[in-house]
Amino acid sequence: MCGIVGVASRTPVADRKVLAVMRDTMGHRGPDDAGVWWSPDGRVGLGHRRLAVLDLTAAGHQPMADPDRRVCITFNGEIYNYRELRRELAADGAEGCFRSASDTEVILHAYLRWGNACLARLRGMFAFALWDAERGRLLLARDRCGEKPLFYRLGDGGTIQFASELKALMADPAMPRILDLEALEHYLAYAFVPGSQCMLRGVRKLPPAHALSWSLATGEVTCWRYWEPAITSPPSTRPLDELTDELQRLLSESVCSQLVADVPVGVLLSGGLDSSLITAAAATHRNGTLRTFTVAFRGYGRFDESRRARLVAEHFGTEHHELEAGEISPDLLPRLARQFDEPMGDSSMLPTFLLATLVREHATVALGGDGGDELFGGYRYYSWIPRLERLRALAPAPLRQMVAAAGRALPVGARGRHHLVGFAGDANHAIAQIDLYFDAATRTELLRPLGPTRQRLDSAPEIAKAAACPTELSTVRRAMIADFRRYLPDDVLVKVDRASMLASLEVRSPFLDQRVVDFALGSVPDAGLATRSHRKVLLGRLARRLLPPAFDIEHKQGFSVPLALWLNGAWGTYVTAVLADADPRLFDRDVVQRLMRRHRWGLDNAKRLFALTLFELWRREYDVRIEV
Repeated sequence: MCGIVGVASRTPVADRKVLAVMRDTMGHRGPDDAGVWWSPDGRVGLGHRRLAVLDLTAAGHQPMADPDRRVCITFNGEIYNYRELRRELAADGAEGCFRSASDTEVILHAYLRWGNACLARLRGMFAFALWDAERGRLLLARDRCGEKPLFYRLGDGGTIQFASELKALMADPAMPRILDLEALEHYLAYAFVPGSQCMLRGVRKLPPAHALSWSLATGEVTCWRYWEPAITSPPSTRPLDELTDELQRLLSESVCSQLVADVPVGVLLSGGLDSSLITAAAATHRNGTLRTFTVAFRGYGRFDESRRARLVAEHFGTEHHELEAGEISPDLLPRLARQFDEPMGDSSMLPTFLLATLVREHATVALGGDGGDELFGGYRYYSWIPRLERLRALAPAPLRQMVAAAGRALPVGARGRHHLVGFAGDANHAIAQIDLYFDAATRTELLRPLGPTRQRLDSAPEIAKAAACPTELSTVRRAMIADFRRYLPDDVLVKVDRASMLASLEVRSPFLDQRVVDFALGSVPDAGLATRSHRKVLLGRLARRLLPPAFDIEHKQGFSVPLALWLNGAWGTYVTAVLADADPRLFDRDVVQRLMRRHRWGLDNAKRLFALTLFELWRREYDVRIEV
């Protein structure tokens, strides 16, 4: 796990020192080593910060070039099938070319052998930049599910800059820091910035499963998708026992490959079904004692899953470590706002960071359960969205409109508001209403100081989410694919990457192995995912085989904090102070105060206030300008 950064220009770069400064803003991503490489003509520079996980010797130093210096790479991530690829390349004549035992060097020779087609052969999490001197082109690539980040910016004169974190690009004093209003609209809707968008104008994110090439000769940029999961609605013809057998084999193989490291490895054991299954699989493959880690919120009822985590740890005889968090101080928020590059409204960043800090005292790598919900039907609304669809089909259009109007009349924060609003349209419209922070009407009120500038954006975030739902699939699969394409890469995986890397910890996600993803999205019928009364049906069947009998398979909490309760104390004072000083040219203060007032009256606006607070802290930290 590392941080990568670079610049390429059609003319020699005048100030080479900037690249080292950009690289060193990401020292937390790679505390073990650092490097900078420049092409002989000074037009291409690659930088790297290293967290040593494989081949801890100097042979793993990056940026890394092949022996003939035809290509040079800076790489962030892990390639789990690098040993198999190395054997294949060696049999094809490349054995004498290897000078290290790293997966980085395997990518170099895979590219020299197969060109762009090497991307289809890489199984892992990655973001890398590779300079091909013979072709005069820069290749950027990102892993299939979006576990590793990659920002880029196109400048004047055919220049491109890229980095693992946005703060590295902002370290260049020539880069303008201007708020992108369209990205802000999407953030206010769902509390994250989706897809290729970025909160700063002129910056883009390379989407998951995409590659980009930049030409030295022309400065032209070409972007393409190199992988698409096999998404179908398979009939319920294969026995669930047979599918459970296949899932057990695939997950076991994935966990086994992700346990490979030259440093200590542990498991993030939240106490939920997904992380518990990862623990079960890891316990069968790990040589020696398996370390597991959890965060306890004692005294906060349903938010504390430490008892469930201990049950699993004791069953598998792990070396279990528990962090008792209590109420987290809001003073941690500015640090997280600085680390996350773009603002994010997911408050589970707090326990994720605390857990990563605990793990880093004992291990450098940890396995987590991310992806289980999106791939195997874990979220609660996967069960009721099909029921809502059937009710909608029975109700006449006037009644549906009346129900939706009643929902819109409820105040923001009222329980079930978005569910009622979603009753008026089709299934994709209903899915787009799920987990809305601020709907279109409330965004219009909140952003009133911007005037007509933002009116043209209207309901763009909801339309974009609805468009991510494949209409040819069943309702539950539409919802899952929308979350797989948006919520997973742009919220869940961003949260895990930034929070863990702030602690210099590498987190791996066995559920996101390509073979597991293809199986979940292409082979498991709806009956194995979510039904009216059950979720994660197939994972539950596997859990009955592997987990202790006392484990409650139906329990679902999620990795969250009691934010609404905390806002009644010191958190409320802190949030009020931050938002009182927010730039009045952006958020309408009357609307913000109304949110606070209604929260005190009993409506749950905690996540909305948290999202606005994180945005304002981020804007201040990076001195982002508002231009309308």
